[in-house]
Amino acid sequence: MDIATLIGIVIAWGLVAGSIPLGGMSFGMFFDAPSVAIVIGGTIGATLMNCPLDKVIGAGKVAGKILSYKLIDPRTVITQMVEFSNRARREGILALEEAAASTDNPFLKKGIQLAVDGEDPAAIENILDNEIGYLKDRHKSNAEVFVTMATFAPAMGLIGTLIGLVGMLGNMSDPSSIGPAMAVAILTTFYGAVLANLVFNPIAGKVRIRSAQEVLVWELTKEGVLAISAGDNPRMVEQRLNAYLAPKLRKVSDKEGA
Repeated sequence: MDIATLIGIVIAWGLVAGSIPLGGMSFGMFFDAPSVAIVIGGTIGATLMNCPLDKVIGAGKVAGKILSYKLIDPRTVITQMVEFSNRARREGILALEEAAASTDNPFLKKGIQLAVDGEDPAAIENILDNEIGYLKDRHKSNAEVFVTMATFAPAMGLIGTLIGLVGMLGNMSDPSSIGPAMAVAILTTFYGAVLANLVFNPIAGKVRIRSAQEVLVWELTKEGVLAISAGDNPRMVEQRLNAYLAPKLRKVSDKEGA
């Protein structure tokens, strides 16, 4: 579970929700069905007009995994690649086929299998680079969907505000209609701001960060596979992969390797 995301949700939403009763207001005052329909319905509709359906569905699946996403520790990858390198030098690279089959990392499995099959290092690098490129494109697409929604939500809130003002000004002779129209005018702006700044933009930012972290792991894996394919010394493999980590993490990795 992503603790940072969970803490952020609790703090941000807790403070916003807690300020309502502290201000002597009720939660019922902040619910208005027309405002919800305008902002949420309008944001979803505008996003579907802007983005392909499969991209929106894919982004929705990503949002559902924000809290449960588990990232592979790059230090674990380094340790694993060093172990593979040691085994390849002792038993030959064909011995890695069984080891690769047991891993649950499909990218690592594919890279090791290419090396075992005796593919040219340049061809292996090209294939794995393409995989990494497709990964970046998928993550970029998911982030763009949420950025789009963050753009449309406040705009729909503004549209709802204008609708509410038109309804209010058009019925000034009927005092009973002013309140509901004013509620639509104000709450749509509130909904749009909350969705953009407490939902869509944070998710887009988290997707970008996760993308960079996952790409790092894949780059480490690619370099490890290429080093093993070239028959590099296990210690050199470790040093080559440690270059991708911050100095503090490299020291931890060195201790684990020792």
